[in-house]
Amino acid sequence: MSFKQQGLPQDWPALAGWLAAQGHALETDPAPRQFAGGLANLNYRVLLDGAPAVFRRPPGGELAHGASDMAREAKVLTGLNRCFPLAPGLIAFCDDRSVLGVPFQILEFRPGAAIGGELPTGFTVADAGWLLDALSGAMAALHAIDPAAAGLADLGKPTGFAERQLRGWTKRAAAAFAEEAPPQLAALLARMEAGLPPDPPAGLLHMDPKFDNLLVDAETRSATALIDWDMATLGPPAFDLAVLLSYWIEPGDPQATHSLSAVPSLAPDWPGRDAVIQSYARASGGIPPHLGWHLALARLRLATAWMQLYRLWQQGSLEGTRYAGFAHLASAILAHALDSFGDTP
Repeated sequence: MSFKQQGLPQDWPALAGWLAAQGHALETDPAPRQFAGGLANLNYRVLLDGAPAVFRRPPGGELAHGASDMAREAKVLTGLNRCFPLAPGLIAFCDDRSVLGVPFQILEFRPGAAIGGELPTGFTVADAGWLLDALSGAMAALHAIDPAAAGLADLGKPTGFAERQLRGWTKRAAAAFAEEAPPQLAALLARMEAGLPPDPPAGLLHMDPKFDNLLVDAETRSATALIDWDMATLGPPAFDLAVLLSYWIEPGDPQATHSLSAVPSLAPDWPGRDAVIQSYARASGGIPPHLGWHLALARLRLATAWMQLYRLWQQGSLEGTRYAGFAHLASAILAHALDSFGDTP
């Protein structure tokens, strides 16, 4: 794992005081370090009771509805930790905004590498096969869990996923793009509305499965944790697979989408989206139905989320020059979604 050279400061004395009241000792000298990576939530390596742990909180500013939901993530981790070994344990959760101004969590620390758009030191394209199989296996194992057995049957509604998601992301897209909405947005929404798929049995969804949310050990070629559960819900497994595919930009995709750089799929000889589908099919027993429609939904969500991040950056709630091009990228993703609608099984 890597750290930011200069992370955003936090009120460590206030956090230490709250944790002390819960029976925990937080060391604040030297100050905890912020993990690099991630586009919204803030994560720090802290020393709690003499051992490493993770302090996790939302970004500042006004958040989109349902974004960075610390309470939801705490509920999910509490349920999953006993039946899904890749889910880190929850140590503490606080929804009292008088402490830090936002809800926050303290999570179990899991060692491992998180991989973004470029392969880190120690990894090569030769690792693509086991990395993909590790992520596909994690998704398939999650999707096979009975939500009731994890105490998460009430995490979401068991039916109406496609209609509900399309309605919600239509509203969020309108708010995020506003007068800057490209013409492809309305055209894509119309095609999706006309082809709403039926509901398969609902399973547990991570909602953002990609390599920077899967911590891996290069020596054992295995995953150590699946992190970032604040959007988890119930729905069709096709959507989790579609989310991963939406990040998987190939060299032949429109040039304007190449800056997404969420997974190292532009690296020479890196497997394409077909390999992702087949890896998941091997792990789960088959290709989930209506994958093409869910890929369009995933790209709609991705474009809207990137536009939301651009707005937070405009407001000064996020720092970093990488956000400056997110509006252009969001429009390119929408255009790609429309042009390729229905191409995937």
